[in-house]
Amino acid sequence: MIKPFRIDIPQADLDDLNARLSRTRWPNEIVDAGWDYGFPLARLKGLADRWRTRYDWRGHEAGLNELPHFTTEIDGQNVHFVHVRSARPDALALVLTHGWPGSFLEFLDVIEPLARDFHLVIPSIPGYGFSGPTRERGWDVVRVARAWAELMRRLGYERYGAQGGDFGSAVSTALGAVAPERVVGVHVNYLPTRPDPEAGIELSEEDRARLEEIRRLMANRPPYQALQATTPQTIGYALTDSPVAQLAWIAERFAQWADPRAPVDDERILADVSLYWLTATAASSARLHRETARGALPCPVPLGVAVFAHDITRSVRPLAERLYDIRHWSEFDRGGHFAAMEVPDLFAADVRDFFLGLTGRGAP
Repeated sequence: MIKPFRIDIPQADLDDLNARLSRTRWPNEIVDAGWDYGFPLARLKGLADRWRTRYDWRGHEAGLNELPHFTTEIDGQNVHFVHVRSARPDALALVLTHGWPGSFLEFLDVIEPLARDFHLVIPSIPGYGFSGPTRERGWDVVRVARAWAELMRRLGYERYGAQGGDFGSAVSTALGAVAPERVVGVHVNYLPTRPDPEAGIELSEEDRARLEEIRRLMANRPPYQALQATTPQTIGYALTDSPVAQLAWIAERFAQWADPRAPVDDERILADVSLYWLTATAASSARLHRETARGALPCPVPLGVAVFAHDITRSVRPLAERLYDIRHWSEFDRGGHFAAMEVPDLFAADVRDFFLGLTGRGAP
C-alpha cells in the first residue's frame, strides 16, 4: 500500500536540537592546525552557530512539502520516496538514488529540468532519512535494488532507467542486474575502477594517473569508511547523541569531496545534516558500509558514465569497458562527488542526453 506522506518534525525535537547545540562542549585545537588534524574548529563553530541561530528547518520543511512524498512498506521496511510525474505523455521513468552522506535532498535542483522529459522516483535508501532506521541484518545494495524493483512495479512502471552516485551508483547497477528486463539503462556519476594487472590493456598517461590516485586511496582507507564498515554501532552513539559530532562527520565529506569551485552551500549542508539528526539515522545509514560486500553483480544493461573532475576517484574507461556495456561517457572539468548539488546544469543535461539517446525519444 502506498500512502501520501507529509514532513512534520515535532517541535520538541527542534527545541532539543537547539538546546544540545547551545551546550556543546568544544575540544581545544592546535594553533594553525588547519585541516591537518581534522575539521577546523573555527569553521565548525561557525556552522554550528548558524545551525542554532539562523537555519530555518520549518522553512525548508514547508518547501519540501510542496513535493509529492509517499511511503510504502517493502520487505518489512518503510520506504520513503518523492514521485514527480512529467507532463510529457511518452516520458520514461527514472529512479534516482542518493549515497552517503547524501539523501534525497541531493536531487532538489535537478527535479524541474529532468521532469520535463522523465517521470521521477526519488527514494530514501532504507536506513536513511524518512525511510527510517533498518532493524535487521542484510540491507545491502542488492537488497535495496530489489526493493526499488518492487517499488517501480507498484507504481506501474514496466520499463525505466536508473541513476545514482556513491552508494546510489552501486544500487543502480545492482538494479540493472536484478531487473534487466525492466531497466533500459543505468547512468552513474561515480564508478570505481580498481587496478587490474591482468587486464593487459595499454592505458593513456591520464588513465595511469587516475589509477595511481585509486591505489593511494586504497592504501590509505579513509577513517570514516573504516569505522562505518567495521563498527557502525560504535560511531553511531556519538553521532546520534551529539548534533555537533553529526555536523562534523558529514560537513567534512562535503568540504573534501566537492569541487572547491562549486562548493555545496551551507544551507544545503545544514538541511542534509538536519535530516540525519532529526530522523536519528546516523547508525543505520552507516550500516550500509558494513552490509555491502566488496564487488558487484554483473550489470548487463547499457551504462552511461559521467566523470566529474573533483570526484573522490575518476573512472578509467578501458577498465570499465571490460565490465560494463558502456554506451555513453562524459568528462567534465568541474564538479565533484555531489554533482547534482554542485553542477546541476551539467548533471541534468548528461542524464537527459543518455536516456533520451538510449531510448530514441529525443526532444518533444
